Amino acid sequence: MSRVFDVESIGIIEKRCRADYYPTTEITCPPFASESPVVSNLSESVSNAKAKLDAHTVETVQWHFHPSTGSPFWLEKAKSYKFDPLTEVKCFDDLKKFPHFEDEWLRGGPINRWVPKGLAGKPVYVFETGGTTGIPKSRMVIEDHWIDYENFSDTLPDESFPRGSNWLMLGPSGPRRLRLAVEHLAQYRGGICFCVDLDPRWVVKLLKKGDVAGAKAYADHVIDQAVTILSAGHDIKCAFATPKLLEALALKLMDKGTSIEESGITGIFAGGTEFTPQWYRFCREELLGPNVYITPTYGNTLMGLACGKPFDPADNYKITYYAPQPRAVIETVEFNDYDQVVGYGKTGRVKLYTLTKELFIPGFMERDEGERELPHDKYPWDGISGTRPFHEFASTTTVGVY
Repeated sequence: MSRVFDVESIGIIEKRCRADYYPTTEITCPPFASESPVVSNLSESVSNAKAKLDAHTVETVQWHFHPSTGSPFWLEKAKSYKFDPLTEVKCFDDLKKFPHFEDEWLRGGPINRWVPKGLAGKPVYVFETGGTTGIPKSRMVIEDHWIDYENFSDTLPDESFPRGSNWLMLGPSGPRRLRLAVEHLAQYRGGICFCVDLDPRWVVKLLKKGDVAGAKAYADHVIDQAVTILSAGHDIKCAFATPKLLEALALKLMDKGTSIEESGITGIFAGGTEFTPQWYRFCREELLGPNVYITPTYGNTLMGLACGKPFDPADNYKITYYAPQPRAVIETVEFNDYDQVVGYGKTGRVKLYTLTKELFIPGFMERDEGERELPHDKYPWDGISGTRPFHEFASTTTVGVY
């Protein structure tokens, strides 16, 4: 979840949370603030969210394991289980009956084994993650990336992300979810997205062989593209960027005697484990200034997008993320027992569940760790802060240009 969120123009598309897309079941979007009734009692909100998650879990398992709607992968996998998912999964906690999801299952094909029978015949995208060596991990997507970013759109303040405004996508291109997702976000909000061309795998290869100068030259090439787009009169007001690229862009503009604000940008969302509290402060106070809004996010190809807790000066720039329940769930679990959640404020490894009609992941161990955080009024379920590479992998993780 750390390195990437993740990716042909698809036109302005009406909102996808609808029964004709998922023909047998009504779909319920996550309860983002703009759509949720105000509940004064946080404990009541937490209880309601848990009940919603339990119901959504059962619905999702029924879909993926029913012979008429399930995917070939899960229908075959069910034959090896000592329990029946259709009758023995009655709440979210019952997902612990499944063995942990293995990321190697996502390497290689045929990709069609992941397409649920209930969605057969719909156009399929393939998004990849990682893949600097060997066969990359990939997942099939039909409309999940649209739904995830339409829901995320509801969390963005219109005064900083004006509807109808154009966007800059300063992130990876190629077979990654992020590019197409941000492009759709711009279109969904009535704008046009302008993208740079960025191959992160090439940069990682350069760094692994010690070619720091080559990697720096490539980063400069990417930033030059962004500067050119911003100077072309496209009236861009919104952007996605990673911390490294946003910082490089801001410094490049300063060298030219201008700034992010003077380029016309008023709202930015950014993400990745390099979005630390220290960088958050530096960004707000030094790179952007008070008139450019920035919000942290955390996500990847499998999960979608976790939103950051609204900025509060009293938090001293602490960043807490909340998964887009019930479509995805994050747990912070013990390092020596992946089925045991740590206490609040304690450190553990990130465990991901994905629960959509397109993808079912009953417990995937991410390459990140962090601290478990209490539910929030806006997101009444567990959060996570301090996200960073899992300590057992940190020394072998190569962070590229973004």
